[in-house]
Amino acid sequence: MSDDMQQNEMKQQVAQAALEWVRDDTVLGVGTGSTVNCFIDALASSGVRLEAAVSSSKATTRRLREIGIEVRELNHAGTLDLYVDGADEFDPHRRLIKGGGGALTREKIVAAASRKFVCIVDETKRVSVLGRFPLPVEVIPMARSYVARQIVAIGGQPEWREGVETDNGNVIIDVHNMDLVDPVDIERRLNDLAGVVSNGLFAIRPANLVLMATREGVQKY
Repeated sequence: MSDDMQQNEMKQQVAQAALEWVRDDTVLGVGTGSTVNCFIDALASSGVRLEAAVSSSKATTRRLREIGIEVRELNHAGTLDLYVDGADEFDPHRRLIKGGGGALTREKIVAAASRKFVCIVDETKRVSVLGRFPLPVEVIPMARSYVARQIVAIGGQPEWREGVETDNGNVIIDVHNMDLVDPVDIERRLNDLAGVVSNGLFAIRPANLVLMATREGVQKY
């Protein structure tokens, strides 16, 4: 089996495992990305009867509606019991880097509005210290150069993700080689920069549970 096929099989495995936390007649928060797409496929064949879902991206909204799930605006849904999403990295404290797919701000909002955040990943996403994956920062377009200069001043190497516009109409700067030994501090410092909408560190509000697919099965953190 090729590495790609094996990784896809692990994504399907962990997506299936996440169904254990999904209850009938609830409004479910759903994230964005390839592992979440596997979760939506698993949800479609699970027999779970959701009241509705809140989606973190236009792409996820389309997929949910295709399987017959009503998608509501978060403003009309109130506090959610559960949010299920993937991550680009996670550390031993369940802190995450997210935003490789560009939906970090909406993902962070839905996670904040949820009582429980279950993160589904495969074993390639586990790190001892965050930062191997470039840290995405969503920025209002007019502030892109200013924010990039400030990121350099605090030790990061910014790279504009050219040609990408978020669902909110903003741009993304990917930050390389940032020291993330204290991700809570860096998350706050980035949030304080004028023009930054959000950043992809989920450290102030980490996941409550990480389900990680391995070749030997799904592990819980």
